[in-house]
Amino acid sequence: MGSSVRELAGATPATRDRYVDLLRVASLGAVVLGHWLMAAVTPDGVGNLLAVVPALQPLTWLLQVMPVFFFVGGFSHALSYRSLLRKRPEGSEDSVYSAFLRARLQRLLRPTMVFVLVWGAAALLVQLIGGGGGLTGVTLRMVTQPLWFIGIYLAMVAFTPPLLRLHERYGWAAFAGLAGAAVAVDLLRFAAGVPYVEFLNFAFVWLAVHQLGFLRADCRIRLRRAALLAGGGLVTAAALVALGPYPLSMVGMPGEKVSNMAPPTLALLAHGLWLVGAVELLRAPAARLLERPRVWRAVVAANGVAMTAFLWHLTAMFGVYGALLALDADLPEPASAAWWTQVPLRLALAAALTAALVAAFRTFERPAAPTSPGTPGASGASGASGAGPLAALGATLCLLGVLGLSMVGFGGLLDGRTALLIAIPVSAPAAVAMTLGGWLLVERAGRRTP
Repeated sequence: MGSSVRELAGATPATRDRYVDLLRVASLGAVVLGHWLMAAVTPDGVGNLLAVVPALQPLTWLLQVMPVFFFVGGFSHALSYRSLLRKRPEGSEDSVYSAFLRARLQRLLRPTMVFVLVWGAAALLVQLIGGGGGLTGVTLRMVTQPLWFIGIYLAMVAFTPPLLRLHERYGWAAFAGLAGAAVAVDLLRFAAGVPYVEFLNFAFVWLAVHQLGFLRADCRIRLRRAALLAGGGLVTAAALVALGPYPLSMVGMPGEKVSNMAPPTLALLAHGLWLVGAVELLRAPAARLLERPRVWRAVVAANGVAMTAFLWHLTAMFGVYGALLALDADLPEPASAAWWTQVPLRLALAAALTAALVAAFRTFERPAAPTSPGTPGASGASGASGAGPLAALGATLCLLGVLGLSMVGFGGLLDGRTALLIAIPVSAPAAVAMTLGGWLLVERAGRRTP
């Protein structure tokens, strides 16, 4: 691995934006660290440290960095889709879209489906032998929760072509339109009491942040605008929390009537704006740091396993706590002095176990061979006029399946446990079937055969 990382780092073209790679790794790393820190596990159950110590909730304004990852996604998607468009023959936009979806979904879904199938098999075995209680049951329910992020990200991939066209035509006005739609949704939700309208902000809030990535790709977020985004976003978020119906925490809290995360609120959008502005203000010094070979090699190595680490980090965390309980180790009261003293050890153990899981599963994160759309010898699926709609249908099934699995988890497999996904009950087997079926449709639409 060391030699390949060295080769990849050495072959980096001078035109590559290394800062984007750093942001991708740093944002996922911050999420992992936040999850490890927030877990308040005792022999009686699993709680949230932020609920035990509400005074720590302002830390979520630093650790809730998913907006940065979606911002980086917009940047990468714009470059990738435009690159495919430049290579396409005339009249084959359907095949470009299907090839784009296939390439993006492979990188996301290959490691994700391995995670899902391994955990699904383990959950079934545990429940067949009569297990599934205590910490094991909590793990089976919670270990899939981070998959919501992959579901939302799949939606961003699917919407990239039309939203990129809007960006190329309207620029900042396209972003303003999405942000304005998020404002309208919250007004209808909180001022007019319109039921269910809040779920539209799963699209408007995250796609607005994604749209900022398009602007970044076209070098349209200069220092002055970055400062305006950072200052304006921070002031707006603070005002909304202080004066409006929005909670302080930028992550979901148990028992909250209103969450800034699920569904996303205008306060979370403002939070995303200040984060985007802040990271853009740090671009120049970070770029100088990334010119150092050792630093850049570390970023390259981390990028190669980031998704795998993200998928398995909760498995590692629950594994550490399970081992401590099995060894009858003392688990002190969360937020007590003894609990804080144990934090470095628990983090080190979780990091070590995550590294072991990454070593076992990292091969599935390696990208597949790229597809060149529309070349002679392509199968009928990739060249056919229906390739684009078929790929879009597949992507829709994938995102619904992944979101459904993030909600229902693997607990209660034998009892037919379900969760509501857009008012439709979804079980874990049904969610897995939707994801696999959708992926096969995308593969069929985008695959080339000799």
